[in-house]
Amino acid sequence: MKKKKVWIIVSISVAVIGLMFVFFNDKVSVSASSVALTEQGWKANFSSSLHQDAIDKGDVYITDAQGDQVDVEMILHDNGKTLEIPVITTGEYQLHIKSEALKNNFMKSLVRREISFVVQERLEQLSDEEELRNYFAQLMEMEQNNQRYGGVIVESGEETAESTDSAAGESEGTGGEDYSTTNNQVAGVDEADLVKTDGSYIYSISESRVIISDIQNPQQMAVAAELPFTQETYPQQLFLSDDTLVVLGSRFSAMPIDDFRLPRSQLPQLGITSVDLYDVSNPESPQLIREFGTEGNLSGARLTSNILYFVTNVYPDYWILEEQDEPELRPHRYDSNNGGDLEPLPYNSIAILPGTMEGSYSVITTIELDAPETNDISTKGFLGGSEQLYMNEENLYLTASAYTPLSDEEMSDSREMAMWMPQQANTEVFKFGLNGTTVEFLASAEITGSLLNQFSMDEHNGYFRVVTTEGITWDLTSPSKNHLFILDGQMNQVGSVENLAPGERIYSARFIGDKAYMVTFKETDPLFVIDVSAPSSPKVLGELKIPGFSNYLHPLDDNHLIGFGYDTKLVPVKNGEPRVVTGGMKISLFDVSDFTAPVERDTEIIGGAGTYSTLQYDHKALFTHQERNLFGFPAALYEESAGDYVEFEGEGALIYTITPDGISQAASLIEQTNNQYEDWNTATQRILYIGEELYTVANGEIKSYDLETFEPISSMMFDK
Repeated sequence: MKKKKVWIIVSISVAVIGLMFVFFNDKVSVSASSVALTEQGWKANFSSSLHQDAIDKGDVYITDAQGDQVDVEMILHDNGKTLEIPVITTGEYQLHIKSEALKNNFMKSLVRREISFVVQERLEQLSDEEELRNYFAQLMEMEQNNQRYGGVIVESGEETAESTDSAAGESEGTGGEDYSTTNNQVAGVDEADLVKTDGSYIYSISESRVIISDIQNPQQMAVAAELPFTQETYPQQLFLSDDTLVVLGSRFSAMPIDDFRLPRSQLPQLGITSVDLYDVSNPESPQLIREFGTEGNLSGARLTSNILYFVTNVYPDYWILEEQDEPELRPHRYDSNNGGDLEPLPYNSIAILPGTMEGSYSVITTIELDAPETNDISTKGFLGGSEQLYMNEENLYLTASAYTPLSDEEMSDSREMAMWMPQQANTEVFKFGLNGTTVEFLASAEITGSLLNQFSMDEHNGYFRVVTTEGITWDLTSPSKNHLFILDGQMNQVGSVENLAPGERIYSARFIGDKAYMVTFKETDPLFVIDVSAPSSPKVLGELKIPGFSNYLHPLDDNHLIGFGYDTKLVPVKNGEPRVVTGGMKISLFDVSDFTAPVERDTEIIGGAGTYSTLQYDHKALFTHQERNLFGFPAALYEESAGDYVEFEGEGALIYTITPDGISQAASLIEQTNNQYEDWNTATQRILYIGEELYTVANGEIKSYDLETFEPISSMMFDK
């Protein structure tokens, strides 16, 4: 009996302690941007619901800089946790929340009862250090008071790398000259790549150097020059603009700190995106003419009208505010024309993007390459991280995740489990206008769901189109769904098609003129054909369900589309749902001449499970020769053997002839091997043609072939 009483007392004590834990720790935090624009309004997200009548009762209200209450429209969204002020004039404001506004103000209490924000007519630059420090201090407070903030799980798809309209929306894989160019998303906008050519020389990255190969005689190729880099610098991407070779790289540099008392070797390191400009008017003797760079990881780079644009992401250690009085929280840059020393951006080159509260910068750098030695470099920093980049000749778009709170029902099951539940991610899209080297923020919008990659976005006739996936495919209680949104030039939503393919997510997308194509997948591959000719009323015209899925979609002509992806099959499972098993690589030829009834006209299955191509995550790996109807890609071939094992068969390149009539293999440049593993040094990275020859480029070698017969001509190994 005594033991029973003890257990009862213990149980009661645990319950009381648990109740006290909830009472004292279940604080309600608020996340909100510190900047808003008049045309776009302002939002605040709460970690717990408010009463629907909290606004009418005066439990939530706004005051201006003088402390006077302001009469503005406030909208509480259906989830009870998002408060929106759609229209508000310029000025400084405070949002006030009384505890009575909370649905459960006995068990919960507010961490912040007042939230300050400023409304601007247009995006304004920072004025001084104090404004920047206040931004990061507010962000730290949000993170400290909300354990869920920044610690979310977001499902991501298999990445494919990263107008004039994209009006045609067509890739640019061949130029006016008789040689390959990069497979770009938007005509007229070049994308950085591992390999470039001018028709006489091939410029390629080989580990920590750039090799310039003379291929004017395909039978006797030779290394014309080698551009070595220091151990701190690693070349990543290339551009070729007339006689200027642009080498984008990554390196680490010591942070400039005054009065640093430890050895210089112990200075904190900054990650830098470096740019080296070479004069290659004589490729046999390239001359370094300028070095500059911007702090951060390279997010994306484009070249159009002889102007280089690149974006980096910078993640400052703002928690150092707890240890230092005046830490440097601005992004850094350097330029050999100014001595080459790292220096922080001036405050008037930094702005806070509206609608976001991120602890990272998007830094946009531009330079015109007509006179690369002397032209000014423009660098602007925007507080608000970027993930995906889309650009045409007029505008640049960056995206960032925007996390919305879970509902009270989702949080009520278990506090511990709720900490690990995926939080729904929406997407902030930021639009920048391009005028030469001037980049100006124009507008932003928040859309439901998350993007797969750059092909999820497109601009056509002044309208921005985007497809997203909302939710998590493995969340059975709230299945994922997919959407298409159309926004006007001011980033206001004008049309949408929503809730497509429940329980699936987007694997690839492509906008081509007035049509949008989207592939989703879970057990089969639905290809959706969507009419977007009327921006206010897009509609699904047709849907095709087939085994497998496409990672990348490429236009063949007005009525045909090529999909590159994987074959799949359903394997029975005893006493359970069939299991989806991925097989070999798959090429699909889609006939969309009847938009209401798309057809898979032909297919090609390559190898067994394990077979893959870099094309499935990097569209720039696609080789095209439009006149000859040739399409090619690097490939590593695996075949299935007894006992469900797969064996490596070889690697190299595959070339196909693809016409509206079907798919046929033109050549297999796969080299069979007895090795058990792939050789990174000789694995094909890119395929290109120059005149009547085909070339495969690897990290350590180049091979030439006859473009008509695909017979080998010669090969050249690079010296190690």
